Amino acid sequence: MTAAAARALVWFRRDLRDFDHAALHAAQAAARSVHCAFVFDREILDRLPDPADRRVEFIRGSVAELDAALRRRGGGLIVLHAPARDAIPGLAAALGVDAVYAGRDYEPAAQARDDAVAAALAGVGIAFHAVKDQLIFDRDEILSQAGKAYAVFTPYRNAWMKALTPAHLAPRSAGADGGALAPPPDGDAPGVPSLAALGFDATNLAALGVVPGMTGGAALFRDFRERIDRYRDARDYPAVRGPSYLSVHLRFGTVSIRELVAYAHARSLEADGAGAATWLSELVWREFYAQILWRHPHVVDRAFKPAYEALAFPNDPARIDAWREGRTGYPIVDAAMRQLNATGWMHNRLRMVAASFLVKDLLVDWRIGERTFADRLIDFDLASNNGGWQWAASTGCDAQPFFRIFNPVMQSERFDAEGRFIRRYVPEIAALGNREIHAPWRVPPVVQQARGVVIGRDYPPPIVDHAAARAQALALYRDARPGA
Repeated sequence: MTAAAARALVWFRRDLRDFDHAALHAAQAAARSVHCAFVFDREILDRLPDPADRRVEFIRGSVAELDAALRRRGGGLIVLHAPARDAIPGLAAALGVDAVYAGRDYEPAAQARDDAVAAALAGVGIAFHAVKDQLIFDRDEILSQAGKAYAVFTPYRNAWMKALTPAHLAPRSAGADGGALAPPPDGDAPGVPSLAALGFDATNLAALGVVPGMTGGAALFRDFRERIDRYRDARDYPAVRGPSYLSVHLRFGTVSIRELVAYAHARSLEADGAGAATWLSELVWREFYAQILWRHPHVVDRAFKPAYEALAFPNDPARIDAWREGRTGYPIVDAAMRQLNATGWMHNRLRMVAASFLVKDLLVDWRIGERTFADRLIDFDLASNNGGWQWAASTGCDAQPFFRIFNPVMQSERFDAEGRFIRRYVPEIAALGNREIHAPWRVPPVVQQARGVVIGRDYPPPIVDHAAARAQALALYRDARPGA
């Protein structure tokens, strides 16, 4: 396609890469000269509770790498630190562009921001184009034969797989005749502010071995391709290198969802492709929750199932604090929460265990737990986090039944049988045996003394009795059900 005599601006957001980029591709196809920008949005950053936020450091590192990559191609990023709803219209007008391109976002707050930006741009005669990039299928692209949105995952996945074609996975890359990237107005001067200039502190990201940007995403994807055949069997064990660890890169778009799905789909069709098929299903879950959020934005702060808005959670502050700090007396829960606090990440199996424990053992509203994860997860994604919490709380679409309540000891014994993960994050009970470590309070006092692990002195007793808490949770949910 021959580029028109026009200027465009690409607004990078959840797509921090310079390859297979839908907005950049569309802009270069339509314009002769393409500017690129990223905004450290103060409306988001100023609300973050912790100045040592790993996400900001990850984004900052990814933006710096993206800027360098674009400069090698003759362009570069214009980087701003301001409210995006004001900064983008102002920048577009100053540059004299004809259109602004961005990857489509599905979160209600982001949509409201984009609507405000589009309105401001329209007021000065500039078009705003939001294009699909972070999903394979979005909005109303996957519907039932009756034309309705799915609220159950399996039929959604089946329809998703049936609709998939090679065209959906083709890279979005500009051809040789695409518009040229324009350098920032400041020429070759570095344009990415430091963490300190943004008002944030350095974290332990480097010590954890987390590499931001396209480099980090590509390295993890290479590593996972060597392990993907074992994914189905290994993914549930937190002491094993089973997951892809790509969630943060998917969240900020330093990898391409099209590339990941193309690989997983092709590998899943091979004779030994069960691991890839399982991972592909997890990627489809991500899209399922995204379309739920887009079609039902009330799930941000209300139950998907209205009947469960009446759940009368006691919300004991002491229990909430104990859960957040990893001192509930249930080692697998405490290890999970300490992993989150220490690294900004939690194994997916443990996200389910920790969520179920908070809601159905400690009788705490799922929204409190969801907000805790939102504040602390480096890979926080509103749709997936909300969907996961409402699944665990039985308030969401296609959620586990309210009477299904994880037994934390059984989960521990099954998925961390040797206590390797527990010992990593709850070292004060490391001396206990493999059978003892899952429920330390059951260890006879004389053995506790011999092991140097005395419950009540070295490690807290269980904050609740699981059997009694389960009975209370069942009664609470039954009382909330219509006709109860």
